[in-house]
Amino acid sequence: MNDLARIDVHQHLIPPEFREALGRHGMAGWAPFEWSEAGALAMMDDFGIATGLLSLSTPGPHLGDDLEARELTRRINERIAGMVQRRPDRFGMFASVPLPDIEGSLEAIAYAYDQLSTDGVVLLANTRGTYLGDPKFEPVMAELGRRSAIVSIHPAHLEGRPVPGLHPSLADFLLDTTRSAINLVLQGVTRRYPNIRFILSHAGGFLPYAAHRIATLANVVDPAVDRVAMLEDLSSFYFDTALSGSPTALPSLGAFVRPGHVLFGSDSPYASGKTIGYFTNNLDRFAGLDEAAHTAINRANAEILFPRLALRRHEIERSQS
Repeated sequence: MNDLARIDVHQHLIPPEFREALGRHGMAGWAPFEWSEAGALAMMDDFGIATGLLSLSTPGPHLGDDLEARELTRRINERIAGMVQRRPDRFGMFASVPLPDIEGSLEAIAYAYDQLSTDGVVLLANTRGTYLGDPKFEPVMAELGRRSAIVSIHPAHLEGRPVPGLHPSLADFLLDTTRSAINLVLQGVTRRYPNIRFILSHAGGFLPYAAHRIATLANVVDPAVDRVAMLEDLSSFYFDTALSGSPTALPSLGAFVRPGHVLFGSDSPYASGKTIGYFTNNLDRFAGLDEAAHTAINRANAEILFPRLALRRHEIERSQS
């Protein structure tokens, strides 16, 4: 795809204030890549991305201290909002929140929506072992439901000792996202707050492939769980294609998710240009999708979720005609 047509719902930034905070906490290795606004735009031009919705990746802005996390969250969200204000055609925003600080998270959500006009919110699948769906996070979910929020769920590191030689990105991140999605459904969050649109990173981890196993065994473990209803709830999520445009992942997505619920994602800059190219080329060449389906994944589905991006495209097209 040579023209700037895609909307990338899974694109990160590594701002200097985040890098500095990680360094202070001895966590510099969590942000190993260089990032700049110019570099992001160049990557987007290379892969036909019109707009990238920026978010902070794991470990998020809370590195141990509530007050520090609140300040870091505000600075990062203001940085992204400034980029969106300068280039609303090229950038969008998923605001960070400083979980597990509930009060700070509610303040960050209010500020992001009321002052920064955020497009959505990014939440980590787990925060120090507590997963989305846990009753501790209910006030945050209630507020996101009240605002009909679009929430990008990004994996975090699993609690416990890692497997030597097995980087978390190989399997742990996929399990983390899957755990979070299952817990949100089992705890009834998706039913209580149907106005929240959740986007699962990396094609939902293992979820599309294993959904029928998950729902069937959930009923075995607890007969009160309705298998059919659980499958319906699991399919209500949105799924991005970051690192997942493959001949094995795409058929699982197509067989499981609802129409209109697959969105393009790059995972830049944590994914290199070579890696993005591999998965994007596979997506573009996948024979299981017709032209309309490719257009839907690349742009149209996201324009329904983010109407301002569709409006902006129409404005640009009118100015060029």
